[in-house]
Amino acid sequence: MTDTPAQETTEDPPPKKFGAFGGVFTPSLLTILGVIMFLRFSSVVGYAGLWYTLLILAAAKAISVITGLSVASIATNMRVKGGGAYYLISRSLGVESGGVIAVFFYIAQAVAVTLYVVGFTEAVFSAFPDISWSFRTVATLVHILVFVCVYIGAGWTIRLQYGILAILLLSVLSFFIGAGMGFSPQILAANLSAQWSPSYSFFAVFALFFPAVTGIMAGVNMSGDLEDPGKAIPSGTFAAIGFSALMYAGIAFMMAGSVPRETLLGDGFVMKDRAYLPVLIYAGVFCATLSSALGSMMGAPRILQAFARDNIFARLRWFGRGSGALGEPRRATVLTFIIAQIGVLAGDLDTIAPVITMFFLMTYAAVNLACFYEGRSSNPSFRPTFRFNHWSVALAGAAGCLGIMFLINAVWALVALLLAGALYFFIARSEIQVKWGDLDGGLAFQVARNALLRLERERYHPKNWRPSILTLGGVAANRLQLAEYACWFTIDSGIVSIGQVIQGDLDDFLDRRREAEKVLRRFLVKEKLPAFPVVVVEKDLHAAIRALLQCHGIGGMRPNTVLLGWSRDPEKSDIFWETVTTVKEMRRNLMIVAAKQDSDTNVIPKGTINIWWDSSKNAHLMLMLAFMLKKNREWRDHPIRVIRPVVRKADVENIETEMQELLALARIEAELFIVPTDTPLHAVRQRMQPSALLLRGFVPPDDETDVETRQDLVSDLERTLELPGDIIFVYNAGEVSIEA
Repeated sequence: MTDTPAQETTEDPPPKKFGAFGGVFTPSLLTILGVIMFLRFSSVVGYAGLWYTLLILAAAKAISVITGLSVASIATNMRVKGGGAYYLISRSLGVESGGVIAVFFYIAQAVAVTLYVVGFTEAVFSAFPDISWSFRTVATLVHILVFVCVYIGAGWTIRLQYGILAILLLSVLSFFIGAGMGFSPQILAANLSAQWSPSYSFFAVFALFFPAVTGIMAGVNMSGDLEDPGKAIPSGTFAAIGFSALMYAGIAFMMAGSVPRETLLGDGFVMKDRAYLPVLIYAGVFCATLSSALGSMMGAPRILQAFARDNIFARLRWFGRGSGALGEPRRATVLTFIIAQIGVLAGDLDTIAPVITMFFLMTYAAVNLACFYEGRSSNPSFRPTFRFNHWSVALAGAAGCLGIMFLINAVWALVALLLAGALYFFIARSEIQVKWGDLDGGLAFQVARNALLRLERERYHPKNWRPSILTLGGVAANRLQLAEYACWFTIDSGIVSIGQVIQGDLDDFLDRRREAEKVLRRFLVKEKLPAFPVVVVEKDLHAAIRALLQCHGIGGMRPNTVLLGWSRDPEKSDIFWETVTTVKEMRRNLMIVAAKQDSDTNVIPKGTINIWWDSSKNAHLMLMLAFMLKKNREWRDHPIRVIRPVVRKADVENIETEMQELLALARIEAELFIVPTDTPLHAVRQRMQPSALLLRGFVPPDDETDVETRQDLVSDLERTLELPGDIIFVYNAGEVSIEA
């Protein structure tokens, strides 16, 4: 018995997919030639006149064509699955933008069901004015009928739409014949110009008409049910746009030439009154509104289903499950029915249409923006087989959509954008991990590439100096302290690289190198340190460090500063001082950190940031580092104190004046102490308390420095280590100037 379900599953026929005509052209055209054409297009012609009607049609179709180009470009660049516009945008702009559009576009499609059901009901009451039931009762019954048809499955609904398309075309033909018989050049001349009213301006009429061209997404929403989405979506979409444009232009011309203005603006059913066979118009409006409702009722749940399957919001996961061989989104269909029914009970056509217009314009703007970014990022992965598009056209389409939103209703446009921004921020804060790639990485790479090339052409000036620190941490015990100091010194302004050297032969340690880099990257993520890992394999440690200093980085982003930990191991003394000498020879700034606290302690001691002024050259870098350190929240309450020991016979007053002027020029607030003394170390010890950090300048030895001089330097630095608090020895290679 337990094997039966599996056997039944294997015996099911393979799911039938749809082509361009059945899956894209038909649902798109039936949504475009819908309720607006039959019930509100006469008002558009009446208020706008023929010329402005054609202008409104051209503007709306221009947005449709540009968005269609963007849809075709993106759809032919990827394997399109279920979810339509949401799938296209989320896989291009990322999960945040995709999530925003999923919510807005889903609501738009669900409310569109209300639009078409209400339109169908209006036609029913026009055809049968003696119905005793209330408007909401009839609309609810129609809505239930639409829900049941879609709940059965998309295949049944699409087969039903072939017959609806035939009836729709016959009804339009009936109108053309009847309007042609009553065509009058005098009526046409009277209807050429516009007749606006306070409630119906150009953009108000545009908002009323625009839902008529939103059907281009009907085919995209069926992407998961298409046999070849890459071919079906472009061909079916553009065929529907072109055919419907000719239909609307023809209807506008015939209305303007056969129906007086007062009739166009009246409450009558104009297309029915002018048709050769009025019964066909009723059949057409019934079929058009019903088919549009079916198309939206099919599309909206598929958006929600795809969104839920991506697990953006865990509470929506329940809607991701499908039913039957085609995975019909029946759970999402029930929710769509509930949302649309709320609209059925609350709205009317003139109120619903502008709301839908806002949602669709936002969706179209996002699709065009996705295509713009894909093209502008020059990402090699963007290779659409549909090539009749350019990123500038997509950008113009996105700007046009947003502009029209504000021209229609600036307040509601702003509200929509604020809601979208809030939802985007909420999804971004959730830090959702997804399995697909988006263009964020490609766009960031392109921006970085252009910036690096620009930096390469720029001449260096001390004003533009930024810390780019290569940290050589040695053992893992003190790596956290060094990495933290490096990140503090580069806060929001520089770059930190955490280097690690593995001694050995590269051929033998390739796998270990990859694993070490992964471990280092996990360490940075765990500690939330904005830094980059770099691991090299070399037999000779000193050669590895020289290689890092020579080769790491690119262009203007090469490290200009090296940060080391003070070595207390006598066996590593030689390699440590060889590294210090190499850094000096390669004209890099140098910082040597001697931390007093335990490596696992992240608590910063209270006290001042002390600067032991030894020379003007090193002091420039030390002042800059102290300033950068105070930009961190953890160090904000630590004042800067400058201590300058001088000989007893020095002109203290003059030195203090010069240094105050220098600090003022540097725009750095600091407490200044000029201390005449014969024992600088003792003077600094007295003035530095309490100390959180001491920065002391020094001059590293070079290859020509004799052993005795080097030993004197080491002894001097070791005596400094007896002072309280963390100590950092600083060497300025000469590129940093606080006077810039």
